[in-house]
Amino acid sequence: MSTASTRLPEGRYGRSSDERADHKLKIAGVALGAVLLALIGYFAYHYVAQNKISAQVVSFETSDNAVRVHLEVHKDADARGYCTLRSQAANGNEVGRADFRFDEHAKQIDKVLTLRTTSRGTTGELLGCHAD
Repeated sequence: MSTASTRLPEGRYGRSSDERADHKLKIAGVALGAVLLALIGYFAYHYVAQNKISAQVVSFETSDNAVRVHLEVHKDADARGYCTLRSQAANGNEVGRADFRFDEHAKQIDKVLTLRTTSRGTTGELLGCHAD
């Protein structure tokens, strides 16, 4: 004797409630993913396009109470702002930090800056630049 099948014939009664719920979850997931991707794109564009000042440390020299940092700054000619430099000791403690302003009407600025330190620094780091 054979047992009767408890499954409904396929295609005869439409989708089951589980299939409809899965379809709605997929649509919601795609919509949320698109919103998240748009937000990431917006913030990335805002960060890149609005950052009018960029810089790099070319070299640095340390002494007992100061670090001389050669900084190369690239900016829009009318941009004004500042860059933050810091120095750390050999044990990792921060021994100096300062902001240096750039108001010149030039696209590229090369400057040797003196960062005062509380003890001998072993690094001359650029933390970042910000436009006003």
